[in-house]
Amino acid sequence: MAEFLPISKSDMKRRGWAQCDFVYIIGDAYVDHPSFGHAIISRVLEDAGYKVGIISQPDWKNPASISALGRPRLGFLVMGGNMDSMVNHYAVSKRHRQNDAYTPGGVMGRRPDYAVTVYCNLIRQTYRDVPVIIGGIEASLRRLAHYDYWSDKLKRSVLLDSQADLLIYGMGERAIVEAANALNDGMNIRDVTYIDGTVFRTREVPDDLPAITLPSYPAMQADKSVYARSFYLQYQNTDPFSAKRLIEPYSDREFVVQNPPQKPLTQAEMDHIYDLPYTRTYHPSYEKAGGVPAISEIKFSLTSCRGCFGACNFCALTFHQGRIIQARSHESIVHEAESLTHEKDFKGYIHDVGGPTADFRQPACKKQLTKGACPNRQCLFPAPCKNLVADHSDYLALLRKLRKVPGVKKVFIRSGIRFDYLLADPSDVFFKELVRYHISGQLKVAPEHVSDEVLKYMGKPRHAVYQQFVRKYQELNQREHMDQYVVPYLMSSHPGCTMAEAVKLAEYLRDIHHQPEQVQDFYPTPSTLSTVMYYTGLDPRTMQPVYVPRAPHEKAMQRALMQYKDPKNYKLVREALILAGLEELNEYGIQHFSTRRVAKACGMSCAAPYKHFKDSHEFIAEILGYINRLYDAEQTVLLEKCKHDSAREQLVQVSMHYIRFLTEHPAFRRIVMQSFQDCDEEYRVLRGQMSIKTYEVVSRYCEEVQMPPDVRKRKTFIVRAIIYSAALFFDNGELEYNEKNMEQVRGLLEREFDLP
Repeated sequence: MAEFLPISKSDMKRRGWAQCDFVYIIGDAYVDHPSFGHAIISRVLEDAGYKVGIISQPDWKNPASISALGRPRLGFLVMGGNMDSMVNHYAVSKRHRQNDAYTPGGVMGRRPDYAVTVYCNLIRQTYRDVPVIIGGIEASLRRLAHYDYWSDKLKRSVLLDSQADLLIYGMGERAIVEAANALNDGMNIRDVTYIDGTVFRTREVPDDLPAITLPSYPAMQADKSVYARSFYLQYQNTDPFSAKRLIEPYSDREFVVQNPPQKPLTQAEMDHIYDLPYTRTYHPSYEKAGGVPAISEIKFSLTSCRGCFGACNFCALTFHQGRIIQARSHESIVHEAESLTHEKDFKGYIHDVGGPTADFRQPACKKQLTKGACPNRQCLFPAPCKNLVADHSDYLALLRKLRKVPGVKKVFIRSGIRFDYLLADPSDVFFKELVRYHISGQLKVAPEHVSDEVLKYMGKPRHAVYQQFVRKYQELNQREHMDQYVVPYLMSSHPGCTMAEAVKLAEYLRDIHHQPEQVQDFYPTPSTLSTVMYYTGLDPRTMQPVYVPRAPHEKAMQRALMQYKDPKNYKLVREALILAGLEELNEYGIQHFSTRRVAKACGMSCAAPYKHFKDSHEFIAEILGYINRLYDAEQTVLLEKCKHDSAREQLVQVSMHYIRFLTEHPAFRRIVMQSFQDCDEEYRVLRGQMSIKTYEVVSRYCEEVQMPPDVRKRKTFIVRAIIYSAALFFDNGELEYNEKNMEQVRGLLEREFDLP
């Protein structure tokens, strides 16, 4: 029977150990299941003949917690957890999460922020000369300079901040054994610089292998575009067959060097790793706390593959596991399924059979087996590559075998189907059996958005492809006389998503009568193309600018439009309606204003606006009030910026801003420029307010220069005439609204403000 690895000196004594070869510091609870990285690495080392002890979630405020198993013979291993510690701790809003599924009892706060760095610095307080090797997702994605969303800074390689000696990135089974063997043979950790899939620091630039020198860290700090170019070079060097060694300078005497990735594991190696003697559960010491919640999601699930050639831009899998699919044999997976049936709490249901993408069971094309994935082309984006082998026959055969295992009632697929890959398969046999056997009422897929513009930046297929998939899915359900649904995963506020694109998504949800219970805001996690877009405002693939919704308020409105019926979104939806109403007012004017069109533009029912405004008059008044407040706010900011300028320059600045504002808000300009007798009663207050504002601005300057009253009156009239005339000419096209013509208007104002 499998036995847990030691977590205390008494456990070591029971095994007859005087010392561990490696002490493994982990940010998660100790769960000995192959879905947990620390379980795989510790069992792989054990299989190689090394003694490994586990210290789970040490008290980072107490250096003594690192010494619970004593000094290791060869070194410390450090892993932050199955998730980046910052993603584990914080929602995209940067608010603390309430629960930690990887901690006993789901208790939050048992690991520090930036766990890898904190744990390593804790080790260095007690064991300065013991080798420290870091790995796992947190180290892997922070291996070179990276944008850190939570501090809003470009951070150094975690190797430097943690003071570790060696970093293993990606799936580290081979690399950790190679490193262990080197240390066991007496090598100094500083000389372990040759292992694929590792990163090391050095004081001298190595010249023994072909390498690419990346921009320096100071250069990237100074210019975001330099960082964007650097990251794309990294992105093009993630394939184990074609990648070059990368050198990242920090100073003339400090360099971080990334070796090429490890080659994919063979099927035999994968089988062996998953056949190691895992206990397949959490450590019994956690029973009193209620166990570890994360186990419930994976206990009766089967991992069939690694890697993903889908390469979504917001996903870090390309950077971590790579694009080449590595798969276990049918025999290995079926054997594991048979073992599940003997678990006392197994009810006959296998919850999932898959990996990052469930229906990927072989490399995208034959070329990848010998030459790797293309550095400058995607397998599925913008359309499936002509060399793509879209074939579900192996996966289908595996599922058929699993369905026949005695004791298994149902085999579900939950880890995600890549719908464009499914459609690319010329045979629909798998699709038919997916519908018939492997769905529990709902199939969750991830189109992410409906706007092709946004999907372009996401690296996802066009919306038409998803629509084709839905039609086929519905057709197959009808044939099978089944009533199953598609539940789309959707994302708001991704780079490229303006409010207009958010409205398209809201309209789509309205049309399919779907209001998602949860909406995922784009989360800028380390080392993804989308995160680089977020930070730099550039698409690293093209170096072209991309719109980025960064303001929390705008992001909240994008999300609220998708859930406009939710009462907690009332204020945000009201504001979104006002913004859409502003567009309507500018295009059609007050006389032709349509509440129905505004509702449609926001993806809402025609009746929705009347939950916020009693009638169209109140709606229009609120819009105009919003514009008025917006002008006041912008004017306040402008005056603050130029408060040290001369009175004359302040007046010119305010006047120019007023012209721009009236030109960009024509509906408001029309109200302001109307005479009182032509202006509806409810809008006269606004008309008067703006007249007073204009008069006050000009008068303030006149008073400061002690201008005589009769001259002051004339100047005020002329300046207002210039402002309104310029705005009118720009609006009706008599004068093109551009910077050259604005400068001419500025010249007129400056001359008029000269003293007589």
